[in-house]
Amino acid sequence: MSLDKWISMIKPMLEGAQMTVLLFLIAIVVSIPLGFLLTLAVKSSSKPLSWLAHTYIYVMRGTPLLLQLLVICFGLPMIPGIGEYLVLDRFTAACVGFILNYAAYFAEIFRGGLLAIDKGQYEASQVLGFSKWQTLTRIILPQMVRVVLPSVSNESITLIKDTALLYAVAVPDLLHYAQTVVNRDFTIVPFFVAGIIYLIMTLLLTVLFKWLERRFKFE
Repeated sequence: MSLDKWISMIKPMLEGAQMTVLLFLIAIVVSIPLGFLLTLAVKSSSKPLSWLAHTYIYVMRGTPLLLQLLVICFGLPMIPGIGEYLVLDRFTAACVGFILNYAAYFAEIFRGGLLAIDKGQYEASQVLGFSKWQTLTRIILPQMVRVVLPSVSNESITLIKDTALLYAVAVPDLLHYAQTVVNRDFTIVPFFVAGIIYLIMTLLLTVLFKWLERRFKFE
C-alpha cells in the first residue's frame, strides 16, 4: 500500500478519534462529580432524595447505554407537547447520554469507597471538632480516592471503548470513519488501524491511572 493510500486512510480516522477523545473528556469530567453528588444523595437522611437517587442509579445501570442514547437522540423529540424543545444535535445528545449513564456507575463506585472507610474515622473527626464538610474534604475524600482509583480506572477504560456507540447514532467518530474507509477501499485494514488507535488510547489511560495510584498510595 502506497504512502498516499495510508495517509488517505488514516487522516479521516484521526479526525474521528478527536471526536472520540472529546466525548470521553466531556463525559469523564462531568460524570465523576455528578456521580459523587448521587452518592451523597443516596446517603442523604432525606428518604425521598435517597429513594430518587437509588431509583435513578438502578434504571441507568439496568438498561443498555445504547438504548439510552437512542431514547435521548430520537425518542425525546417525539414526546407530545414538549418534544420540539428536546431536540438536540447528535453529539450533544450523545454527551448527555454518556454523562447520565456513567454518573450512575461512578456513584456506585464512590458508594463502595465510602463504605470501605472505617466508621471510626467519622467519630475521630467529631472528637477533634471537625465540621461535616471538613471531615468529608480532609479526612474521608483522600482515603476514598485511594480505594476507588482502580475501579475508576477500569470504568474510564470502558468509557473510551463505549464511545464506539456513537456510530449507532450517526456521530462521526473513529469507528464511523473506519467503516467509511472500509466501504470506500474494500479492505478491512481500517478496522485493524481503529483497533490500534483504541489500544493506544486505553494504554495512555492505564499509564495515567497507574501513576495516580502510585502517587496516592505513597502520599
